[in-house]
Amino acid sequence: MKRVCVFCGSSAGNRPVYAEAARATGRLLAERGIGLVYGGGNVGLMGEVADAVLAAGGEVTGVIPRQLMEREVGHQRLTTLEVVGTMHERKARMADLADGFVALPGGYGTLDELCEVLTWSQLGIHAKPCGVLNVDGYFDALLALFDHSVGEGFVRPAYRELVLEAAEPGELLERMAAFQAPSTEKWIRPQDR
Repeated sequence: MKRVCVFCGSSAGNRPVYAEAARATGRLLAERGIGLVYGGGNVGLMGEVADAVLAAGGEVTGVIPRQLMEREVGHQRLTTLEVVGTMHERKARMADLADGFVALPGGYGTLDELCEVLTWSQLGIHAKPCGVLNVDGYFDALLALFDHSVGEGFVRPAYRELVLEAAEPGELLERMAAFQAPSTEKWIRPQDR
């Protein structure tokens, strides 16, 4: 993987462990020579992960819609900052630039971005690994919901396997590097529709 897109909160959350995990993720990306693609903000976990990559000498590409430049305080020290027109353009551009996706703790936007790239993977639109960094159990309830969806027949077990998970950034990046994308025929069959 040359670049990983990180989805995360524009808030730092209530506990220091979240910012610590964002910084650790950023440092590790830079140490491994993996560029960061993210939402372009200078606040919350977004700012933490970007600053950590930059401090470690890594490359950071931010993609931010015009209307959020002021609200999220667009980061001005990035390697590249792309300003786009809409949130849809932002997500599509980040997906185009990245070789994989990681969700750190965050709110609705983070969950939206994660679920969208998982859906695209399920549909065979991309074959890139998608993972969650389950910092101190932050994503336990979401992962349980995914399992519940399998049990209730809304998500096939094979699609649940698209969600890679780990509590430490190094372990998650290893799982992502080992990810083998399934063929479209395996995942999308007429009987699955």
